Amino acid sequence: MSDSVSHPSLTSHVTPLEPGAHVVAAHFLKDAPALALSDGTVALVKEDGLNTIAAHPESGILVAAAHGDRLLTGGDDGRVVEIRAGGAVEQVGLAKGGAWIDALALHPDGALAWSAGRMVVARDAKGREKIFTAPSTARGLVFAPKGYRLGVAHYNGVSLWYPNLETPAEVVSWKGSHIDVTWSPDGRFVVSTMQENALHGWRLQPDRGHMRMSGYPGKVRSVSWSSDGNWLATGGAEAAIVWPFDSKEGPTGKAPRECGVRPARVSRVAFHPKAPVLAVGYEDGCILLVRFTDASELLVRPAVRDSGITALAWDARGNRMLFGCADGKAGLLTLPA
Repeated sequence: MSDSVSHPSLTSHVTPLEPGAHVVAAHFLKDAPALALSDGTVALVKEDGLNTIAAHPESGILVAAAHGDRLLTGGDDGRVVEIRAGGAVEQVGLAKGGAWIDALALHPDGALAWSAGRMVVARDAKGREKIFTAPSTARGLVFAPKGYRLGVAHYNGVSLWYPNLETPAEVVSWKGSHIDVTWSPDGRFVVSTMQENALHGWRLQPDRGHMRMSGYPGKVRSVSWSSDGNWLATGGAEAAIVWPFDSKEGPTGKAPRECGVRPARVSRVAFHPKAPVLAVGYEDGCILLVRFTDASELLVRPAVRDSGITALAWDARGNRMLFGCADGKAGLLTLPA
């Protein structure tokens, strides 16, 4: 699909936003759209414009995570800051020596986790903190969909850690540098993104089997599970590469789907929270919505030079989608009724 206006388009339903700095992450804090920016600020989208909050006044935001009405940001000042939908700001973590925050995770029950170097700090909903020392720098964090368990991506594998148990973390191993990690919604699979332009997965049930997903021309920096957990969409190629996870073997022996093929690499993917629709953002600034049932494509944003897509997020109902770009541009799509 080209970016021609002759194709089906939703561009007239996008409200442009001007946060003014590289967008690190986009999230909805309940109904409030929020943009975490590289200049250390968080921009809350209000009816009368952007409300800018100085989350990291003397540094930049490196990573962000959100759930419900909570947004966590981690900066190169070593601070972990929580921002609420109403604008309240609280420091909830501080790395020793001001080390950069590498990764963040939020649990639906209120727990949180952050990492700096090899140190991983997990704080449960009651405020009790536990510390885990990873085998090497902890580059990615994810909470299991059920229970209080944390996945930690590092060199040569992923550690699966129960913070409130005294038992050692279980390491699922695979040689190489694991950058980020995601857990399937049903809890059966853990998948990491790798420095080697590939994904690696483990079947946690029943056999700890391996799943290697390779062939990407670039690094996979964005992944998203479908609402039913049957598909995992990924960036890193000139299409969204979508792997099937609808069987107990996962994608082993199966070819992925390719959605939104264009002459630009996919930088961000985000599944709709309810419908079989995938939002695909590209390094050239284009955004498409791809419907799985018939592979139809809708244009949300045409390509814009030097304005690559760096963030995508849907609200909980799936009525709005927020996006952010490398050049400080952003937008809010409201789907027509």
